Amino acid sequence: MRLILGSRGSKLALWQAHWIKSQLEAQGHETEIRVIRTSGDKLATASLAQSGTKGLFVKEIEEALLEGSVDLAVHSLKDLPVDQPERLCVAAVPPREDARDALIARDGQKLMDLPSGARVGTSSLRRRSQLLGLRTDFEIVPVRGNVDTRLRKLDAGEYDALVMAAAGAHRLGFARRITEYFSPCQMCPAAGQGALAVEIRCGDERVAQTVNSLDDQNTHLAIRAERAVLRRLGGGCQTPIAAYATIEGDCITIIGVVADPDGTRIIRGSARGEKNDPEATGARLAQDLLNQGAKAILRG
Repeated sequence: MRLILGSRGSKLALWQAHWIKSQLEAQGHETEIRVIRTSGDKLATASLAQSGTKGLFVKEIEEALLEGSVDLAVHSLKDLPVDQPERLCVAAVPPREDARDALIARDGQKLMDLPSGARVGTSSLRRRSQLLGLRTDFEIVPVRGNVDTRLRKLDAGEYDALVMAAAGAHRLGFARRITEYFSPCQMCPAAGQGALAVEIRCGDERVAQTVNSLDDQNTHLAIRAERAVLRRLGGGCQTPIAAYATIEGDCITIIGVVADPDGTRIIRGSARGEKNDPEATGARLAQDLLNQGAKAILRG
């Protein structure tokens, strides 16, 4: 089978697309990658949180999928809004990379060894709020660009440290630069962090059967629970929300966070349930967070 795969053109996105391509070609399929520039790529210097728009890194790729110019799309799952177009669906979620966030300090320090007033680069409100919950004395500075671009800015002295997804550093060969990993309890990951989504047109059985072998059931179930939290809370880009699920045996455990952007109030919760009903477990966590006062934070 010949397949056209839609992807963003960043180094990380292309790494992900080529990985999926290699898996499909190992099954004997001919696969071509088509690079599509998204709105998020065009807003290279703008604050994503302040854009107020969901799906900045997927919209144009989904449009190409809907019009039939590509057969499947590969996304970082955390970039994929929970409200997908009706004619599209996630057909496969491969095994997840490390979902944790990581600290990369210019001089190799751990978090608690960084000096007071250290400039820490991140454009994620989720990371910002939880960092300030750990160290109120940091200066959190926005940073955009690919992983290697961020590291060059760090080495040039623009920042004392960066916080980014461990998965991206691993995939691009920068794991050795990581000076500390945050546990999910310290800094709860974004829903879907470290996972990939293979998106196709609903009802396209030809492609669905082809990509089905890429799906990891436990990762897919965990992601469904995490996305159920987002769906129930209905938070936008300007509210830090986090959710992270793990599966052991037949049980799914999920933790979550809703926070003020300045880290002055961080609400944490958890829930457990049967792994085969992940949406119910995610909804219970969301309700627990709302019961603790998350509604006031979400209203802004």
